[in-house]
Amino acid sequence: MFKSLILILMGGVLINNYVLQQFLGICPFLGVSKKVNQAVGMGVAVTFVMLVATAATWPIYTYILFPKYAYLQTIVFILVIATLVQFVEIVLKRFIPSLFKALGVYLPLITTNCAVLGVAINNISDGFNFVESMVSSLGVGLGFLLAMVLFAGVRSRIENIKTLKSFQGLPVTLIAASIVAMSFYGFSGVIEGLLA
Repeated sequence: MFKSLILILMGGVLINNYVLQQFLGICPFLGVSKKVNQAVGMGVAVTFVMLVATAATWPIYTYILFPKYAYLQTIVFILVIATLVQFVEIVLKRFIPSLFKALGVYLPLITTNCAVLGVAINNISDGFNFVESMVSSLGVGLGFLLAMVLFAGVRSRIENIKTLKSFQGLPVTLIAASIVAMSFYGFSGVIEGLLA
C-alpha cells in the first residue's frame, strides 16, 4: 500500500506532470512564471486548491453522483472548484495581500485551470480511493509547483541574455517551455523500473 502511494505521488510530480507532460494549466504556467516568488505563490495556491477540491469532489461523486447522476460530474466539479477558489482569494486578500496583488488576474483563473479540474476527474476515472486521490492531487500539485519554479528560473535567465529581435517575448518563452517539457520525458521509465 505504501509503495503504491509513493508511486502515485512520484508519478504526479515527475512522470505525468500535468503542465509539462499533459499540457494542462498552461495559462498560469506562462503568465505567472516571470518571477520565482510569484511562481511559488501560484504553485502553492494551485496545490492547495487541488487538495481541497479532491477532498470535496471525491465524496460528492462517490456518495451522491455515482451511478445515477454521474453525467453531472463536470458541472458539479466546476462549481465546487469555483467556490474553493473564491475562498482562497478571500483568504489571500485578507492574510497575504502582497501575494494576492502579485498573482493579480491569474488567481481567479485557477477556477478555470484545467489542471485542477483534470486532477479531480482523473482521480475518479483512474479508480483511486480517497487516500490515493489525495496523494495523487498532492503529487500533481507538487509537479505543478516544480514546473512553475523551474520555468521561472529559466525565464529569469532568458531575460538577462540578448536574443534576436524575432525571438524576443513570447517566441523565446515558448521555446524554453518546450525544452523544459522535453527534459521531463527522461523520467518516463522510472515507474516501470521501480516496479521491476
